[in-house]
Amino acid sequence: MADATQTSAGTNAGRRAGVVDLLRSNRDFRLLYIAQVISLGGDWFATVALLGIVGDLTNNSALAKGAVFVAQSLPAFVMTPWAGPVADRIDRKRIMVVVSTLQAVAALAFLSVGPGRVWMAFVAMSLVTALGAFYGPASQASVANLVDVADLPRATAALSSTWGVMLALGASIGAAFSTIFGRNPAFIADAISFVVAGALIARIRRPTRASIGGHVRPRLRPFHDTREGLRLARSSPTLFALLFSKAGMGLATGVVGLLTVLATGRFHGGDGSIGLLLAARGLGVVIGPMLLTRLGQTTVPRILQICALSCIVYGVAYAGVAWAPSIAIAAVLVTVAHLGGGTQWALSTLGLTLQTPDEFRGRIMAADFALVMLTMSASFVGGGLLERAAGATVALTVLAAIAFAWGLVYLRITAKLRSLDDEPATAAASG
Repeated sequence: MADATQTSAGTNAGRRAGVVDLLRSNRDFRLLYIAQVISLGGDWFATVALLGIVGDLTNNSALAKGAVFVAQSLPAFVMTPWAGPVADRIDRKRIMVVVSTLQAVAALAFLSVGPGRVWMAFVAMSLVTALGAFYGPASQASVANLVDVADLPRATAALSSTWGVMLALGASIGAAFSTIFGRNPAFIADAISFVVAGALIARIRRPTRASIGGHVRPRLRPFHDTREGLRLARSSPTLFALLFSKAGMGLATGVVGLLTVLATGRFHGGDGSIGLLLAARGLGVVIGPMLLTRLGQTTVPRILQICALSCIVYGVAYAGVAWAPSIAIAAVLVTVAHLGGGTQWALSTLGLTLQTPDEFRGRIMAADFALVMLTMSASFVGGGLLERAAGATVALTVLAAIAFAWGLVYLRITAKLRSLDDEPATAAASG
């Protein structure tokens, strides 16, 4: 379904380059990749420092720490009616540059968090996230215009793994950085990372969106445009199933908010222990998407099946985290869990990219992001409330069971699609 006129970006048509080869040969994709690495690294510097300061100011409240993750996700849902249409109507490179600049300014608001002003942590995070709601769909929708269709699995794996790489490295280095230099310098580093990312994006030369018959609709109609995108999704059972893959997984993501409670509560650690568990999460997210490069021919049934099995792995591993006797064992199990989570995220994103025409891709990506942010927010709040009522072990076990159950349900509801559609996923993108 996607535009078959996507041109080569430094690789021969149809050649399946490895991730490293793709980064070497494709200048524009390399700039997008490096910009994301730098921006995400700054994000995790700020997140680790913010979780630490919120914990200090709220007596290590799981609900307060969960609220940090809610502020990191819920605003994206609210901004969806605008973010998706903007990514389909306005030059995507320009969107990413402007948003990065504004995020740099918003990140400086973290400096005002302190005794009596813990609420500023949630305000600042919400501002950064609300702006990021415009960056994410524009970035994801641009990828198919910067690489060949045959290279999309590698490009998706590379970009998905950067989140994990910078979670692993950014969380670890950020914890050390905030411990040595303090939390305010970590917030300043986050602001600088946005400026550098915007400067790199500005150097991209290739168009980041395809023209539609030489004409681009001049006027934004956010709610109408969003409904138009959702009608497209409803018209395709496969696209509809892929759109809800992450959303179902998001119902169990509250386990992530409880990692900080385990680190500082059961395992009696500080920012370093928080960084260790977050880094373990990042390592799993790195390994999972990179498995995409080993799958060979990626078919729609395979994408749907692996998305379901990944949820099951996530649930089983986090059930183990709930009862882990040491932080070392917990870290290993967190890595396994997010190997599944990272694979599910990358494959569902790849499926959506391949199944969606360019003129709708921004709206579909925004809808996908919004749905998972909504379910994640509910999970963070629910996990925090459950931890307060019954403890971290029970809360983790319940959320792990939700992930496991969603994997089984997803296997069931996609059974017909997996039996009927056995064409390579790239066939949709190549027409």
